[in-house]
Amino acid sequence: MKKHEVYEGVIAVAKDIAKNKEGALFFITKPSKVKNLYNPLFPQIHNKKFQINKKGVNKVLEKLATLDGAVILSEEGYLHAYGAKLSKSKPLHGHGTKHAAASGMTYYIKDSTAILVSEEDHLIRVFQNGKCILEMDDKEKPKAVQDKIISFITDGDTALLTAAGVSTAIFGTAALGPLVIVGGTYLAIRTASGVIKKSWDSVIKH
Repeated sequence: MKKHEVYEGVIAVAKDIAKNKEGALFFITKPSKVKNLYNPLFPQIHNKKFQINKKGVNKVLEKLATLDGAVILSEEGYLHAYGAKLSKSKPLHGHGTKHAAASGMTYYIKDSTAILVSEEDHLIRVFQNGKCILEMDDKEKPKAVQDKIISFITDGDTALLTAAGVSTAIFGTAALGPLVIVGGTYLAIRTASGVIKKSWDSVIKH
């Protein structure tokens, strides 16, 4: 699977989990990098060739993700582990253990991504390099916007920010500055100086 397809698939499952008011944590990395950094909470009964683009896999992945612990996926979309207790933690004020694990693991393993569904507010948060870079609800987004969201997460593509009228100089080079917030009808960037908000109509035109 291509990287874009992997993230698109995980986010689709994350939205279904959010709609059901449940929590989950997906951790995407190279399996060699996560070795010895988790403990399975359940017996690992699955085919190592279990890939998330197979027909009917979405519902299976959804059930595995709502177990305690995290689902670990390779960058090619293969299931590496589920019900995994991640060993690196970086507490986030006001949030629980899943947020701490998402922050800690992505800080410790560079070029990894955590996609978290919050049990408290049912929002989907994306972590890279120890920080939340994107937050979204479970509402469907226009295809053009969805593609920009995935490209932003996978490649650091600044088209999403440009569409919202945000200078890349404001955001920073490592995609670790302000928080991108994707709502049902709007895109917003929260910066130190305030919130820049645009409706989908203006974003799609870019």
